[in-house]
Amino acid sequence: MSAKGDKSLFQSTEDKTLSGFAPLAVRMRPKVIGEFVGQEHFAGEGKLLRRMLEGGAISSLIFYGPPGSGKTTLAKVIANHTNAVFESISAPAAGVKELRQVLDNAKDRLLSSGRRTVLFIDEIHRFNRAQQDVLLDDVENGVVTLIGATTENPFFSINSPLISRSTVFTFEPLTSEHIKVILKRAVADEQNGMGKLKLKVNTDAEDFLAQLCDGDARKALTALEVAVFSKQKHTKKGAEIFITLDDAKESIQCKALEYDGTGDTHYDLASALQKSMRGSDPDATVYWLARMIAGGEDLRFIARRIVVCATEDVGNADPTATILAASAMQIAEFVGFPEAQLALAQAAIYIACAPKSNACANAIWNAVADVQSGRTISVPPHLRDSHYKSAAKLGHGIGYQYPHNSPTGYIPQDYVGQKLTREYYQPKQIGREKLIAEYLQKLRNQVEQMQQKTK
Repeated sequence: MSAKGDKSLFQSTEDKTLSGFAPLAVRMRPKVIGEFVGQEHFAGEGKLLRRMLEGGAISSLIFYGPPGSGKTTLAKVIANHTNAVFESISAPAAGVKELRQVLDNAKDRLLSSGRRTVLFIDEIHRFNRAQQDVLLDDVENGVVTLIGATTENPFFSINSPLISRSTVFTFEPLTSEHIKVILKRAVADEQNGMGKLKLKVNTDAEDFLAQLCDGDARKALTALEVAVFSKQKHTKKGAEIFITLDDAKESIQCKALEYDGTGDTHYDLASALQKSMRGSDPDATVYWLARMIAGGEDLRFIARRIVVCATEDVGNADPTATILAASAMQIAEFVGFPEAQLALAQAAIYIACAPKSNACANAIWNAVADVQSGRTISVPPHLRDSHYKSAAKLGHGIGYQYPHNSPTGYIPQDYVGQKLTREYYQPKQIGREKLIAEYLQKLRNQVEQMQQKTK
């Protein structure tokens, strides 16, 4: 709707005319909260948003969630429920000038008629910080009720002052059962859906659409509409239209995966992959790996996650994991996709199945923390470089004992110069690290024996 004028959302002649040409997904948007499907955790009976609506205490809101989960629909439902004028702008297409015009109109409307405005900003994360700041005063003063929709984590992409003036609601992908409810409504609805057609959708076709749309109602309804239109062309006028599983499959030629190489999905899938490897679940590991590969993730990013997990979570419990991860990284970069997925999968699955120890990681984390926060220890004279003339005059290297002069390859000596505040490397009793722990204990026993002899 234009920023000018004061027409009701669902009553203008223009809107009614345009709705006849709108896609099924747009026509089937509910108009009241009771028709809204999904997001029961905040929009269900007795939940926060429902209580806010019933109490007439709607504040500015941020809707965060995946496409097709109902963000725009719910914003329109709220505007309709509160009898407010609904103004909608898309952040990628709007500038400060357009935004100020909408805000000025909302202020004039409030002063002249007392009617409030719901300002819906789609993809609000695409506004830069200066554009977001334009909203602050009018949001705080109640000139507009802001509803911002975003697929990006709002706590990263939206200014803190704007977040503090809003209530954030997290949308989840719709379940298959939610999608089936929406599809059934579209088939039965005579006014906005396809109820005037003699339409029957087979259960297996309905299940397929509900499953393959990945919780996106818009995608499911669009696929249904495509299936019906394509089948209608080959059906006699007035005859029943049957949508079969094959028709449903034909309407979705290729599953489109939600994937943003720089956004939440990027980091969430990387986190799931690494946590699955760390958790020793090879099936989950290869699934999340497949999600990243199918989504078009950069193979170097995937390979780095695998290498990091090998060094951080396996370490010396199975040193082969690091070697295999490094080899997979080189192979993957050398051959590229699709063959690279084989090396990446082999390394990731090996890491998932390997014994786990973060003793090496803890050792370096703690040591770095101590170096950064404590007093720096000078290198003892006997450990300093002595491979140059006059080093001996400075006392460098004097007293150092070469370990290989001993038949055991070990000679006890001071390698720090003072007692460290803690023991950094503490190998676990698992995998190869168990043998390392036993060897280190053997060396300690040897030192103790020598000390007892000198007493």
